[in-house]
Amino acid sequence: MRNVGLIAVVLLSACSVPKQYALSSSRVQPYETIGFVELAKKYFDKSQSDPAGIEGIYSVTSIVLKKSKGIFSAAEHEKTINQKDHYAQVAVIKDNTRNNREYIEIPMDNHNNASYFVRGEFTTLSEGNILVLKHFEPKGKVLNYAFTYDREKDMLEGIRTETSGHTTYTYKLIFVRLYPKAVAQVK
Repeated sequence: MRNVGLIAVVLLSACSVPKQYALSSSRVQPYETIGFVELAKKYFDKSQSDPAGIEGIYSVTSIVLKKSKGIFSAAEHEKTINQKDHYAQVAVIKDNTRNNREYIEIPMDNHNNASYFVRGEFTTLSEGNILVLKHFEPKGKVLNYAFTYDREKDMLEGIRTETSGHTTYTYKLIFVRLYPKAVAQVK
């Protein structure tokens, strides 16, 4: 009788809930499924053009610089205190649904979400290649960056500074476009 109980426990543990879910989700679905990355690529391939030309999928690099003076020195010292190269991918998408923003920034780190967070709102200034990013942080904090768009390099570069006493922190965000790549213009 003990052997029957042991065999039952082994069989039940072999058919655990995660395994049963994996088996049931591997069935053929009657509908085509598409992830957000593929959907974003389809959106960017549309025939309508973006006048500012900033829509796309970007790789993000973050750099934090610290500039301070020594206690008995007039010379300023600047050093990089944090740098994260290509730590995230974001989609910058035109959004005319609200008056106070022209583009939204959506992180693309989690490919299997049913919905995605809007992490930032871009607004262009009159010059066209200068933008303001309102970046939303956890716990409701909003950070403002001044961005420039370099069409030749296909990148956005933003900067924000904070001063604390005699120390200035400079936060840089660099967005390098991954998709769609700029097409070389024929002169």
